[in-house]
Amino acid sequence: MKPQAVEAIIPAAGRGERLNSKVPKPLVRIDSKPILAYCLEALAGNKSISRIVIAVSEENREAFNAALRKFRLLKRVSLVSGGESRQESVAHCLGELGRDTGFVLIHDAARPFLSGRLVADCLKEARISGAVVCGLPARATMKRVESGWVKETLKREDIWEIQTPQVFRKDMLLKAYAKFKNISATDDASLVERLGVKVKVIKGSYYNIKITTPEDLVFAKAIAKQADV
Repeated sequence: MKPQAVEAIIPAAGRGERLNSKVPKPLVRIDSKPILAYCLEALAGNKSISRIVIAVSEENREAFNAALRKFRLLKRVSLVSGGESRQESVAHCLGELGRDTGFVLIHDAARPFLSGRLVADCLKEARISGAVVCGLPARATMKRVESGWVKETLKREDIWEIQTPQVFRKDMLLKAYAKFKNISATDDASLVERLGVKVKVIKGSYYNIKITTPEDLVFAKAIAKQADV
């Protein structure tokens, strides 16, 4: 049986205000390349992915087009209008998916150091389980705090920090977005979980950081100097 096609979605319409940048966060440079270029290269290098759909704000569309023209990606890349939230941007991208697409990979534009191996591992597991996220087990002591007071010390072995990419069967993801469109979620798996679907977790990467603040750029520049991230 021929494997079903995969399309990748990158929500990149956020303003990134905490980064204090004059350019959109995905276009901020780490060494010689924009943040977005790093993860695009990893996605474009996977043969299973037929197209990459990026949600951008209309005011920054030309800036993204100009950046994409500078990189030769052997993959079809489409820009769509983003929404007011990450969730809305993903929903816009879902509306652009091809009829023959069987799986959808979603990756944060602010996570540049996506490895080809992690992409392949997520896609492999998704074809088995239908829904997969990557993440890392907590290394610090975790406590639940209310009004400045510790209420509970959580079991560290039960706590994972979830990353992207996250991969789902297209029909499953479309159903979750349609049914729970009025529920705010911090990631796509949260909506799929509400369907009663079991989501598989595989180990991500410590390099796969999310860039949010200027301090994160310091770590990113150090990671960029490493080989094969």
